[in-house]
Amino acid sequence: MADAPRFAVREVLLYERPVVLRLPFRFGVVTLTECPQAFVRARIEFADGRSEWGAAAEMMAPKWFDKNLALSNEDNFDQLRDVLRLARGAYLGDASPASAFGHFARHHDACMAAAAGRGFNPLLASYGPALVDRAVLDALCRAKAVSFYQAMTANLPGLGAARPEFNGLDIERFLAGLAPAATIAARHTVGLLDAITDKDLARRVNDGLPETLEEVIEAYGHRHFKLKVRGQVDADLARLEAIASVLDRATRPYAVSLDGNEQYEDARGVAELVHGIRALPGLARLWDSILFIEQPIARKLALETDLRDGDLGKPVIIDESDGELDTFVAARERGYTGVSSKTCKGLYKSVLNAARCAAWNGEGGATRYFMSAEDLTTQAGLSVQQDLALVNLLGIEHVERNGHHYVNGMAAQPKAEQDAFLAAHPDVYERSHGAARLKIRAGRIEIGSLACPGYASAAMPDFSKMQMIE
Repeated sequence: MADAPRFAVREVLLYERPVVLRLPFRFGVVTLTECPQAFVRARIEFADGRSEWGAAAEMMAPKWFDKNLALSNEDNFDQLRDVLRLARGAYLGDASPASAFGHFARHHDACMAAAAGRGFNPLLASYGPALVDRAVLDALCRAKAVSFYQAMTANLPGLGAARPEFNGLDIERFLAGLAPAATIAARHTVGLLDAITDKDLARRVNDGLPETLEEVIEAYGHRHFKLKVRGQVDADLARLEAIASVLDRATRPYAVSLDGNEQYEDARGVAELVHGIRALPGLARLWDSILFIEQPIARKLALETDLRDGDLGKPVIIDESDGELDTFVAARERGYTGVSSKTCKGLYKSVLNAARCAAWNGEGGATRYFMSAEDLTTQAGLSVQQDLALVNLLGIEHVERNGHHYVNGMAAQPKAEQDAFLAAHPDVYERSHGAARLKIRAGRIEIGSLACPGYASAAMPDFSKMQMIE
């Protein structure tokens, strides 16, 4: 987009603050009980001297970006701090003006190369630029007094030929045709340690919030679920039967995604689980309700396996394998038909992959390729709001949400910050059990207030209470 606003990036500030979970969450190879959340503030400056600040936030989840068991959680946190510093250095290292997308396009390859030089994989390398890009776009939206939705549908960031991956997708037409909704369905994650019924609880937290799957459904009315499996077929089948015994009580239809979390070495292991599910009468309704299978094969092997050689019976998406801008193209050649959107992988990558799905489906005359919306325990405030706005922009009708369940809302944040977000976004949040928290009714989140000036937030966290990442 030739007339996209151009500006320089003048300041990038990095912060973090601790997040303690009310319930342990196990995914893949890690059980999480606490984790820092990273924040980025960026100041942009236009040629006439006007400037504006923007911000973004994301959890620093261990053992997702890099699942090397030789590394501790603290090692993983240090890796994420490092890629944030690399991104800050890159964006501040070139003071020449560019569009918001132009800054991303200019620095993407250098950031990836610098991270690779430290032994970091592409998924990890993307984390730093992903936060800086969102903070920069937030600043642009605030400077122009437009919402994220208005900015994107008008292509204010200037997406286009500055990156060759976007060529041939008619990106401006794609963006102009997007129509965000006022609500979105929340897909509840059932982690590997999560209690299904009261008898599964060794002890209660007793904070008044739901602790079992039964209680979650009663409290929030979910009809969409994400079920994690561990790669041990007999144990997985037994757990799925226990989950199905609860989900099948619903008279209305429900929908499920099955998350393999890289626990399988090849398609045969996944096929064994699929055949086991289909062979059990007690899992018939659950099988019929599965929309897709998420990243079942370890990322190092996933794109070496052609899924078309097996009989998995459901679409399969990549998630952890999605490290490069062109990974989805390679995955398509291996029989994968979907890819996840995650703000930690980069908002421009999500838009790119959504445009690819639209183009490929148009070529084939059928809706075969799709995007799912996943998260890394996005927290109340900037993180969850920016993620919700992105997936809503892309027309994804349900999104994995688990941060509100494993963390006690904004209970750890200053009251003034809680009050600010409640006042600015009364449809997104409510005050209950002593804190501001995500509001879910009948399994859905009202998100109309995200269409405010800026990147989906009319409030800001209290940066003065955070620790600087030097």
